[in-house]
Amino acid sequence: MKSMAILSGRPPRVRRPVERLLAPLDAVAERSPRFISKSLGEFESGGRVYSLPRFVYLGAKGGGDTIRVGIFATIQGDEPEGALALSRLADALETNPEISKGYALFFYPVCNPTGFEDNTSHSRSGKNLDQEFWKDSVEPEVRYLQSEIWMHAFDGIITLRSDGISEGLSGHAAGAILSEHLLEPALREAEKFLPRGHGRIIRDGNFQLTKAPSGLRKPPFEIGLQTPQSAPLHRQVEAFATALQTILVEYRYLMAIAQNI
Repeated sequence: MKSMAILSGRPPRVRRPVERLLAPLDAVAERSPRFISKSLGEFESGGRVYSLPRFVYLGAKGGGDTIRVGIFATIQGDEPEGALALSRLADALETNPEISKGYALFFYPVCNPTGFEDNTSHSRSGKNLDQEFWKDSVEPEVRYLQSEIWMHAFDGIITLRSDGISEGLSGHAAGAILSEHLLEPALREAEKFLPRGHGRIIRDGNFQLTKAPSGLRKPPFEIGLQTPQSAPLHRQVEAFATALQTILVEYRYLMAIAQNI
């Protein structure tokens, strides 16, 4: 039987394989004892079963409690740059393990797998998932990710986005202290690869995912990083990866200072 797309005269939709996007991360997980691949949850769409990719990088033991940070990418399906940047970050951590010392880093490289497959910003259900968080959404991707944030009680949440309108790097942070001591150094290092946009720092993050729910005993730091999607892909990847490494180094330094006060 011919498909409806053929009968209607429309070409069949070509789906981009998530596995190809994840291949560099999988390669690191295969060779590194500190990098673990374990997908999250299951849901069905279009007769297929999906799960959310999840990787955990366990740094060497530090001097205090383990710092848990969740890094989220491709919440809009047509923004794969963040997923590629996480692959670059994993490689960097393998080369320089001191960066990950004291950390447990949770990578969520493809938060919207059906959107990535279809090359659309929204999921296959038609929802913009980044606008569904903390609103009692029934979208399975959102429910699984919200559960992760609650369960792991992250010390930090970082979201990676790419914007089709912006001409330069920008960052979003909740509060002046985070802007000054984490976001500003991160953007400064990332400028080696991309220029900043006019709105280089927005102090109150407007990414729904980076706004942790109320009621947490210890709210996490919340940062959003955004690259201009019109920039060369490799420059976006390097800018993201460099900014992430800077945040990890600077946050550990802040925690060391706080413990000595």
